[in-house]
Amino acid sequence: MTFVVGENCIRCKLTDCVEVCPVDCFYEGPNMLVIHPDECIDCALCEPECPLEAIFSEDETPTGQEDFIALNAELADIWPNITEQKDPLKDSDDWREVENKRDYLER
Repeated sequence: MTFVVGENCIRCKLTDCVEVCPVDCFYEGPNMLVIHPDECIDCALCEPECPLEAIFSEDETPTGQEDFIALNAELADIWPNITEQKDPLKDSDDWREVENKRDYLER
């Protein structure tokens, strides 16, 4: 099993979760992070660190976001690895409460 980054991360991309990952399984896109499913060891350290509540255990992925399981796997093979916390996107505060953000995902 793995953990999955969901829709809440889009346009926010807070990186608090990256610092606690013991296996460096996070990958960074233009406006979102993803977790590589083959690298995640299911330690659960990242989930409570996410202030957006955007990280879920694969078997607890919210209804309607199941496609993010495959999306994380796909994008983790394309995007560069991230191992250190970075500043959030400039307008991330404006996007924290916005719902239905998947159309804003930049690949």
